[in-house]
This record gives sequence, structure tokens and C-alpha cells, in this order.
Amino acid sequence: MRILLIVLLMTLTTPLVQARTLLNQTLTLDTGHGVLQGSLVLPKSTQPVPVALLIAGSGPTDRDGNNPAGRNDSLKRLAQGLAKQGVASLRYDKRGVGASLSAAPQERDLSVDAYVRDVLAWSARLREDRRLGKLILIGHSEGALIASLAAPQSDAAALISIAGSGRPIGDVLREQLQGRLPPALLATSHFLIDELEAGRSHADIPEPLQVLFRPSVQPYLISLFAQDPAAAIAAVEVPTLIVQGTHDIQVGARDAQALKRAKPDAELALIESMNHVLRIVPATGHQQLASYDAPQLPIADALLQGITRFLERNGILPVSSPSATGR
Repeated sequence: MRILLIVLLMTLTTPLVQARTLLNQTLTLDTGHGVLQGSLVLPKSTQPVPVALLIAGSGPTDRDGNNPAGRNDSLKRLAQGLAKQGVASLRYDKRGVGASLSAAPQERDLSVDAYVRDVLAWSARLREDRRLGKLILIGHSEGALIASLAAPQSDAAALISIAGSGRPIGDVLREQLQGRLPPALLATSHFLIDELEAGRSHADIPEPLQVLFRPSVQPYLISLFAQDPAAAIAAVEVPTLIVQGTHDIQVGARDAQALKRAKPDAELALIESMNHVLRIVPATGHQQLASYDAPQLPIADALLQGITRFLERNGILPVSSPSATGR
């Protein structure tokens, strides 16, 4: 009986040990319009494992989820958490950011279409790797929109949208600026958003608004404001999970619900007390803001468990995977 018990314990624990034995590899991708760099995290396995392509949010956010305003390692920790569940991942610096800076040294050369093409190029690269199985697109914040736009052409098996807007970004920006600017600057901001939505750029921008509407970023904003996140996710035909934290101060539950209305067959997971950088924090106060620059904080376990169960239900991750032994 003792021998049988030892054999049983070995059978149960071996996959978990394997899932925690990781290969970390730097990959480069020549897109024909610049070279991008990314990080592959690969759990040890004798069989191909599913792979998530992690797509970062807006601005100068790098592969780990960090930007000049703070280091939180949200996407790096997500990659590590997925690996423990038996899911490989590739996260990458967007063109113009970090190690991919040379792919778009001029901000005015950026566009949503270019970001989507990059996702498709990485998707093709991952499909060629025999160590990897089914592809999952996981987009965070603005990256959720890019993932939705790329999904129909990517041959992905699933889409996961985390903290993605359910409204056109111009509408979100108008809401975020309300009450945060003096009346004259707020009126100018609304005018500029209207103009950019109409495809018209402006060179004369008041100094306090340069950070948002500087001429060099306007071509990108024009391409971004032309998108409708709800319409984008409605066009996705693969299994879709919409994830939203209830303590997110940048994107709200109503955005997730709007995406769900646009794609009724999608699954919706509201993660209690999770904020925009995937941490469990109070809705307001010091801890909320401090989490944006606190890489040591763990990400929400409920997020990882929700993703795992979604992948299991859709046959992408076997129910007998390492995650099954951890619950």
C-alpha cells in the first residue's frame, strides 16, 4: 500500500514540477518594417503546450507591462503565472518601445494597423514552433482592442480581453478628462478629440495639452479613434473571455458589459477587487496608486484561475493539466 501511495504521489506531482521548470528565451522578429524583440516563457513538456501571445496596453508600455510612470511587472507576472498552469507565453516590446525602439523611432509612424500586423507576424512565428500548441491572444487595456482586431486573421484558438474598453477611445478620453481640466482646456480637448475623430490633425496645441495631443502622436490617435472595440470583438469567432477587475480606476465594469453585449457568446469574468495592473487593492486610496509601481505585489490569483478554467472548458488546456492538481 505504501508503494502504491508513493507511485500515486509521484504521478500527481510530476506534471506540477515540470510546469515549474521553465525555459526563458529571447526572440526577435523581423517584420519587414523593423525588428521586434520578445520574451518566450516555455514550461518543460514532452508535448506541445498552448501559447499565449501577450499584447501590452497603450503608450510606451513594454513587454513586462511597465512604462516610465511606474514599474509593476503585470505582464511579466502574468506570463509566470500562466507557465505554472502549463501555458507558454510570448510577450514583446511594441515597435517604438524598449528593445523594439528601432522599429519605429518616430512616434508619428505608429498606427493601430501596424500594431495589428505585428500581432499577426508574431502569431505566424509561434505557429511555426513545434514546441508550441494552440495559440491564445491575450490583450491588456488598449492591447485588448489590438488583440480583437487581429484575432480573425491570426488563427488563434481563443481570445482573452483584460481591462479592454467597450467604447470608442475618444469617448473614454472625454470621460477621463471631465473634471480634471479647467473649462477652457477641457473645451479645447473636446474640440481636438472631435477633430482627430474626423481624421484632422492640428499643429497648434496648448502647452498643457501637449502630453495628450502633441502633433507627433496625432497620427496614431487618428487611427485609434477610428476603432470601435465593441464592433471589433463582435467580429471574433473563436471562444472569448472578457476579464474586468471591479477596482479598476481606468476601465469599468460597464465597458466589459458592453463587450459582452457585442459578443453574447463570450464569457465574462468580473474579478473582485482587481485593479488595472491586475492587483488586489482597495478601490481608492494610497494602495491603489502605489500598486502601479510595486512589482513585488502578486497578481490576482482569481485572474489566473479564471483563465485556466476558460482554457480547460474550451479544450485548449487539458483538465489533467498542472492547474488541476493545484485546485
